Amino acid sequence: MATLGRIAGISGIIGTLVTARPKGDSAWRFAFLLGLISGPIVLVMLWGGLGNVAGAPGEVIGQPAGGVGRMLVAGLLVGVGTSLGSGCTSGHGVCGLARLSPRSLIATLVFLTVAMVTVFIVRHVFMGGS
Repeated sequence: MATLGRIAGISGIIGTLVTARPKGDSAWRFAFLLGLISGPIVLVMLWGGLGNVAGAPGEVIGQPAGGVGRMLVAGLLVGVGTSLGSGCTSGHGVCGLARLSPRSLIATLVFLTVAMVTVFIVRHVFMGGS
């Protein structure tokens, strides 16, 4: 990515492949996405796992906390949000902040604030947690 001068915004890379289908601009997008997917696969093949991130012995990742349906809805909402926000945390939060972009700083602060408020509402209002 450094040699092409592109921003590694995952939502933009996927969105352009799905919607715009640019001529002559697809190869690097597919290669980038293939790298994202193949990295963990190679890790599992070489070392036998990703580490225990599920908090339960013997599990690698575990089941989604809210179920698969809720995960799909959440993924779609994230996609809509990245479209409305003109980017995602990988584009603004990683690449944009590294370039000292004021727009990316504001976008990242908005993303994080909305995420914290959403978690609070879901856990303490909808689920009645403490």
